[in-house]
Amino acid sequence: MTIRQAACSCGQLTLEARGEPVRISICHCRACQRRSGSVFAAQARFPADAVTTQGRATAYERKADSGNRATFHFCPECGATVHYTLDALPGYVAVPVGAFADADFPTPTVSVYEARRHPWVVVPEEFEHWD
Repeated sequence: MTIRQAACSCGQLTLEARGEPVRISICHCRACQRRSGSVFAAQARFPADAVTTQGRATAYERKADSGNRATFHFCPECGATVHYTLDALPGYVAVPVGAFADADFPTPTVSVYEARRHPWVVVPEEFEHWD
């Protein structure tokens, strides 16, 4: 079984994900742009029972563009988000792909909120595309 380790920038908050993600996507919504500090955010979704965390986390809840609630768990020391949950998807945990710091992490297959995509960002044609 594949076991992947994710962590915040300072290493205080860590996460272990067992098995393969059920979905890997990139999101172009404005909130993900702000949260990630980039023009889109990449995240991997895992069943909640395949994820364990260690360390202290602070939670921030916000309303997503979809109208659903999202709860982000980040390190109170360095501020890096290590995982989040979506009320619309109970039983799953999303992890920012960058938290794994793994160049061999599987490629995303879904691109969402493309209506907010920066025009110079090119998404591979083989991805699922959602506006």
